[in-house]
Amino acid sequence: MPGKIRTALKVDLDKPAKDQPYLHNRWHPDVPFCGTIKDGETVKIECLDWTGGQIKNDDSAEDILNVDLTKIHYLSGPFEIEGAEPGDVLLVEIQDVQPFEDHPWGFTGIFNKDNGGGFLDEIYPEAAKAIWDFEGIHCTSRHIPGVKFAGLIHPGILGCAPSAEILAEWNKREQELISTTSLTRVVAEPPQPKNVHAGSASDDISEKVGKEGARTIPGRPEHGGNCDIKNLSRGSKVYLPVHVKGAKFSVGDLHFSQGDGEISFCGAIEIAGVITINFKVIKDGQAQLGMVNGKSPIYIPGPVEPQFGPGRTLYFEGFSVDEHGKQHYMDATVAYRQTCLRIIEYLKRYGYSEYQIYLLLSCAPIQGHVAGIVDIPNACTTIGLPVDIFDFDIMPGAPVKKLDLGSCPMAYKK
Repeated sequence: MPGKIRTALKVDLDKPAKDQPYLHNRWHPDVPFCGTIKDGETVKIECLDWTGGQIKNDDSAEDILNVDLTKIHYLSGPFEIEGAEPGDVLLVEIQDVQPFEDHPWGFTGIFNKDNGGGFLDEIYPEAAKAIWDFEGIHCTSRHIPGVKFAGLIHPGILGCAPSAEILAEWNKREQELISTTSLTRVVAEPPQPKNVHAGSASDDISEKVGKEGARTIPGRPEHGGNCDIKNLSRGSKVYLPVHVKGAKFSVGDLHFSQGDGEISFCGAIEIAGVITINFKVIKDGQAQLGMVNGKSPIYIPGPVEPQFGPGRTLYFEGFSVDEHGKQHYMDATVAYRQTCLRIIEYLKRYGYSEYQIYLLLSCAPIQGHVAGIVDIPNACTTIGLPVDIFDFDIMPGAPVKKLDLGSCPMAYKK
């Protein structure tokens, strides 16, 4: 019979994240191991929410407005996986993810445009928040009433540490983007010594990690990282390239639910909780799986997913023509933004504010697809909205009655 599953890492929700030596918030090969996991072992790993506890269960969005984005993504790890070496692949099987029993809530946020923003920040620049309460597999929000759905719970971040060479390549190419962009917004975040947390590292190693360490905000092709893929849920398998001895695997940023695209920067239902993972090392796995130059993690989704009956998903289309009528060439980002705006216009007829809908689209189990990227000049994207998550009928042809659906907390920059 299998033995009791070991808890490889425990976190303290009442202690500042920066004071917990088994967490870190930069990708760097010199961040020390926080523990060891055997090849083939299943363990439980506890995680803070991605803000390190900055967001509270209340009816104010001031914490979203004033969140410190240099104090985010405190990951649990890095773990030494016995036997893992560069060129191998680490097979990560997610067996379970749960919020803490005494912490049965999560949050969704829209950041102010000047503090991270989101996919629609040029249209909706203010800060907003929704708190979600969990009842088993379902969630509801006092800030977005009339909605209930099952969560597809998953980690937003998992990955292995880069080698020194890969880290240098990340910093080089992202700095080139920063230096050459013609956009008037932040396009990438370079290494930032402020509030660096390098686990149990010495002061000199922490200083080095602050100067060189890659921010955890984006996913990257060499290791995955912050990919926010909602289908990496219970039962899924992820194949991660290994670049350093021991793999230095880390995980965090747990989500109770998320829509495809996580259109707000804080758009999933963010939680603190525990993830149960089985680890296996595939020797020389990168060559076996065709991971050229150690790139391109692969995953197999698990069998658990919210189910909706035939004909119970309403699909909206978007094209590469923006809200100002400007034609773009095959721009799927513009098209997906327009798809989101079509849904906002549709749902606000029932009494929701535009910010409530924006929050909902970030975390509800919507299905996003690229329908066409061949018919010049317009890419076409679609979003499927499950109609049964609402307490009222939103199908075309049903009577539209404007309801009192309250409001979500908002905060405005002074």
